[in-house]
Amino acid sequence: MKKILILGAGAIGASVAANFAQAKIPHLIIDPWHDLINTIRTVGIRINCENEIYQSEALQAIHLSELANRPYETFDIVFLATKAGEALWLSQFILPYLHQNSIVVALMNGMMNQEIAKVIGPQRVIGCVLELSAESFEPGLIKRKTPTSRTWMALGELDGQMTPRLEEVRDLLKHVANVDLTDNIEGAKWTKLVSNAMILAPFAMIRAESYDALQLPHMQNLIYEIGIESIAVGKALNYQLEGIFGLSSQEMGDNPKIISEKLVATLLGHIGKKSQNAVTQDVIKKRRTETPYLNGLIVNEGQKHGIPTPANKAIVEVMSQIEQGKINATIENIELAISLFNSYKSPPIH
Repeated sequence: MKKILILGAGAIGASVAANFAQAKIPHLIIDPWHDLINTIRTVGIRINCENEIYQSEALQAIHLSELANRPYETFDIVFLATKAGEALWLSQFILPYLHQNSIVVALMNGMMNQEIAKVIGPQRVIGCVLELSAESFEPGLIKRKTPTSRTWMALGELDGQMTPRLEEVRDLLKHVANVDLTDNIEGAKWTKLVSNAMILAPFAMIRAESYDALQLPHMQNLIYEIGIESIAVGKALNYQLEGIFGLSSQEMGDNPKIISEKLVATLLGHIGKKSQNAVTQDVIKKRRTETPYLNGLIVNEGQKHGIPTPANKAIVEVMSQIEQGKINATIENIELAISLFNSYKSPPIH
């Protein structure tokens, strides 16, 4: 029996852990939050999803500091379920507990696969694009907005090969989501990045739920500008856009505006009208957000390749001011973002 580790038990990691518990798949959970670990190993994980509630039994969980007491243990499959900004140090942390054939499945937003590979070796990394919407504000209590039937993931080897171990990981994650395999995982990751850049920080900066945010004046134009810029930067980086969220490449087409519209509409259709995204949750909790790894990455790569990214740049600036406590996340930030956009680009949008 394979030794499975879920490294990071936030909303995503805990959702995976709960589904594994339901499927009777043995696993260990490691997380840096003491209160969370204490809750998981005493009362388990509680998932509220639409009209259903699942309460797991107490699960095997340890604080990351306790792993030092198990120095000879190695893991066969690690699900690295963390924020993009935590991926590298947690990869360094788990490296001594990997053997030659260990697999690390990167369950996170952003383009972190290659960075993780530099730490643990590319032969160990399996990339994953995930559409699993969940939030957590109390230890071990998860509000999941996409049930298994509406959760989607894609797995891929970094070299594009179709391998038996991809099938092995898919067999595990089929208890969590509908899982596709792809020979273009980096292209699929960039396509998800386009979607994240349009939705996560822009909605977080006004602290709005998904449907409400999209109805606000000027919001759609700003969001689609972000998508168009992101697609242009991805093209310069030689990423081939991939069908995600159950969309095929043919359904998305090749018009950047239409692609942006379809990505937003499909994602919001899956997660529902009244959901808060991961960056919004970080804003509420007053934590650092993933914006530098999403919109910020697009801005940086755009600068390297001579591609203007004024909409993404505006979002990065607004989110920076929010994180520094200079402004609050309110609806007025739409006008601030538009003003910044117009100062970075001419002519202005209407």
